[in-house]
Amino acid sequence: MNDIAQLIPAAELVRRNGMRFDRESDDYRRARDALLAEEIELRRHIERVAEQRRALPPGPTVEGDYRFMGEDGPVDFAGLFGDKQSLVTYSYMFGPQRERPCPMCTSLLSAWDGEARDIEQRVALAVIARSPIEKLVAFKKERGWRHLKLYSDLNGHFSRDYHATDGNGSDDPAFNVFTRRDGVARLFWAGEMGFATADPGQDPRGAPDLMPIWTILDCVPEGRGTDWYPRLDYGH
Repeated sequence: MNDIAQLIPAAELVRRNGMRFDRESDDYRRARDALLAEEIELRRHIERVAEQRRALPPGPTVEGDYRFMGEDGPVDFAGLFGDKQSLVTYSYMFGPQRERPCPMCTSLLSAWDGEARDIEQRVALAVIARSPIEKLVAFKKERGWRHLKLYSDLNGHFSRDYHATDGNGSDDPAFNVFTRRDGVARLFWAGEMGFATADPGQDPRGAPDLMPIWTILDCVPEGRGTDWYPRLDYGH
């Protein structure tokens, strides 16, 4: 990204925008232009945060006894990378104590299934849960997922070490990014925004939000709401 001093001020970009709609009022245009300036600044802030994330120093090495069962058989941690140098993992709230998986996780992964092949052009993507692989695959088929790669955490060590279970052994969602350089695997970055970092009146959320559904609902007057969440099934 260019140095911030070289960026054209947001107000000037708004002036250059020139977009108008038939029958819009002056009040609407003034408010929309003010919002557009904030949206431009938000875009720039997101890029600054991404640059700061990419500049992190080397993270801790990965040295645990991690064993997984994939749809094609057993695999170790290194095997999750395939031929890629970076690995994105999502720990799915579908542990052995659950008959059905977390609806919120399922909503997120349903969106990711459509992007999985694109993502894997650049990095490896693995969805990890503690239920047996047969149970995970059965739900994958029920949901109609085609491209996500699912893995069962056989001994639970990965889920424990990377914050996908709480102190009582219950599931927590976890988003982790690992790198492999010169044969050494390290944690690069992990999502750390949960209940402890949530703002008043909001559910825990990361920034940017991983769920496309919230990006869309943030753009409508109804917003996300405070008493509505995705479900596994809406009937017919």
